[in-house]
Amino acid sequence: MAGSVLLDLDGTLIDSYPGILASCLAALRSLGHEPDDSLDIRGSIGPPLEEIMQILLQPYGDDRIGEAVAVYRQHYGESGFLGSVPYPGIGKSLEEMQRTGLRIYLATSKRAIFASRILDHLKFTAYFDGIYGSGPNGELDHKPELLAHILSKHSLSPAHSLMVGDRRHDISGAHAVGVRGLGVLWGYGTRAELETAGADQLVDSPADLANTVLAMANGKDSPG
Repeated sequence: MAGSVLLDLDGTLIDSYPGILASCLAALRSLGHEPDDSLDIRGSIGPPLEEIMQILLQPYGDDRIGEAVAVYRQHYGESGFLGSVPYPGIGKSLEEMQRTGLRIYLATSKRAIFASRILDHLKFTAYFDGIYGSGPNGELDHKPELLAHILSKHSLSPAHSLMVGDRRHDISGAHAVGVRGLGVLWGYGTRAELETAGADQLVDSPADLANTVLAMANGKDSPG
């Protein structure tokens, strides 16, 4: 049977850092804070937005997470999402995976509506059999429930599916639903983070992504 691959978005397909940072700064400033221009949030990208805002507000002793999230999403929806560029070679990798008959699904903690707009903007939408992210009320925010939803909705076999991502949440989420996890080394997570999370395999560059995914997704080994 043809395999299926579930792909993370931020740090896996696209470098969304400039847009995410701009929207985070806008959120902090809207609450009266003056973040340092040298603020680096790369290590915080990946988890649900509420967790990111909690981390950013903590130094200020501010617990207005809901307000910060609302401002972030407004700013991101207006302009932040445009600050995303695909990693070199990702378009070709998607094309190669699609050509082999692999079923391709997006699985991101980002709001589904933003993810769809980004894929449309980059002209990647046609490569996907389904685009999934979190909902407006926080549903499917966490990777295990998101992946379980995709597997169930499309009757996908966990043993013939593969999750690809750059953070520990992608790997642990995959293993929670019996799917293997492939860690990419060009995103926001480190090799140590992915290895500690138990990644079944690591891939060094987008140019190697399609071949690695196809070998794993069509393999007969059970998830580790």
